[in-house]
Amino acid sequence: MMKTGKSREKHLIVISYDAFSEDNWEAASRLPNLSRLIQNGAFSTKLRSVYPTLTYVVHATFVTGVYPGKHGVFHNNPFQPFVKEKDQRWFWFRKDIKVPAIYDAVKKHKMKTAGILWPVSGKAPIRYNIPEIRAIKGENQAVKILKNGSPWYSARMEMKFGRIRKGIEQPYLDDFTTMCAVDTIKRKKPNLLLLHWIDLDDAKHAEGTSGSHIERVLARMDKRLGDIMNAVEEAGIKEHTTFLVVGDHGQKDVRYKVHLNRLLKDRGLIYEQNGDMKWRAYVQGAGGSAYLHVREGDEEAEGQAVAVLEQALQEKGYGIESLFTRQELDDLHVDSSIRYMLEAKVGYCFEDDYDGPVLIDLEEQGIKYATHGYSPDKPDYRSILVVAGEGIKSGYQLGDIEAVDIAPTMAKILGIGFDGCDGRPLNEIFSSTWNIR
Repeated sequence: MMKTGKSREKHLIVISYDAFSEDNWEAASRLPNLSRLIQNGAFSTKLRSVYPTLTYVVHATFVTGVYPGKHGVFHNNPFQPFVKEKDQRWFWFRKDIKVPAIYDAVKKHKMKTAGILWPVSGKAPIRYNIPEIRAIKGENQAVKILKNGSPWYSARMEMKFGRIRKGIEQPYLDDFTTMCAVDTIKRKKPNLLLLHWIDLDDAKHAEGTSGSHIERVLARMDKRLGDIMNAVEEAGIKEHTTFLVVGDHGQKDVRYKVHLNRLLKDRGLIYEQNGDMKWRAYVQGAGGSAYLHVREGDEEAEGQAVAVLEQALQEKGYGIESLFTRQELDDLHVDSSIRYMLEAKVGYCFEDDYDGPVLIDLEEQGIKYATHGYSPDKPDYRSILVVAGEGIKSGYQLGDIEAVDIAPTMAKILGIGFDGCDGRPLNEIFSSTWNIR
């Protein structure tokens, strides 16, 4: 008999492997737990992300199924000129997303949701929620979590597993989130669990995209995945659980950090007045890309700033690959508030600093570094998707897919309606038995 309404799958576990990209596939796909999911599920090494390829931008797309131009999370951080990165606010809160999210729809269907360090989830309607959020400027980290997550749940997880964590240091942070997820699966059996692992992203930033450190991280990630899979089995929900493992972006190795605001300062567009820094035009770095912000109505500053950046583009040594105007940004689905955007060449990244040299050679300093934020169409920069569970085709290889396809696919797995997406459900991954009782 054909089903109507809900799918037979009652539980969906979504695990974001931050920075899990096609260059990791060969090594990761040989590991025992991920390989089990691959053999028993569908996969793609060609998941196209969104622009810019920053964690919060992409994760907002994952849960909404729309591009950044619609959901409104255009960067990890709101624009905060002259504020040091460690002191900047991030897009931490559900209110920063302008459209419905998948967990909203799950709640409406009276199903249980859980989120553990999922980006942009502060004060979200997630029943068991430990949001990814950080204390700044003297705030208390524990209090901030309790205020913006599920207080009793967060406190209980901290009491049980807090000893494992050492701030945000890895591998301890991801070990903590994994223990929380294992406990939540066994005790709460959520219909939707959103889990964010950061170990791989941190390792690439700190030591580059290749080497033995990456293999060690991938092994740790696979061990954690096995812990989650075992928890599902111990909870007695294996036959009704689908796993969705997804990477949000790749990373590229960087030799040169570029501080374009120094050029704007030299032009007088960034200046000091009565001891305070002021700006008429300002470049907000996004790693492999950057936004040019101009004071509203200051056409003179806009013309001067664009001329400075066009000259830097022509000189080639500043690492600018492209200067996009609004027409091109429309095609890239970038937030409408942005009028100009810069794309870096591979080997370069953009940061906000305005003092010191424009260009810093990391190799000369013996520093290894990688980052993201580049166009999703950079070569060899696609991400990974693996979906496995009863009703998913075994060993099925998908071709090119989009980050906006993730939310509608989640909805299809859970058997709920979720309209208004820019993407599509990946119907081809479902076997012919999907809707049969």
